Amino acid sequence: MAIEINDTNFEEVVLKSTKPVLVDFWAEWCGPCRMVGPVVEEMSKEFEGKAIIGKLNVDFNPKVSMDYGIMSIPALLFFKDGKVVDKQVGAVPKHVLVNKLEAQLA
Repeated sequence: MAIEINDTNFEEVVLKSTKPVLVDFWAEWCGPCRMVGPVVEEMSKEFEGKAIIGKLNVDFNPKVSMDYGIMSIPALLFFKDGKVVDKQVGAVPKHVLVNKLEAQLA
C-alpha cells in the first residue's frame, strides 16, 4: 500500500530516503486523480523494497504542495537523493510511470 505522505513526514520519508521515491499529489475531488490512484497502489506492491511510493493529499498538506509548485493534479514527482529528478502531470498509462520510476533504479 502506498505510504501516506504529509507536511510533517515529507522530509523523513521523501528527502532522506536512500531509495527512489514517487509522490502522487492528489485530492479527493479530482477525477483524474481517482484514475491514477489504483495505478499508484499497484506500483507500491510491485516496487516494494526497491522504491518508496507515497500519496500526498494537496488539500491537507499545503506546505509541501506550495514548496514544489503544484498547480495541477494529479502531479507525480520522482525523487532521488532528495531531489526531483522527473515529474508527470496528469493521468497517463501505467507503463509511463513504471518506466520513469525504473529509470531511477538504474
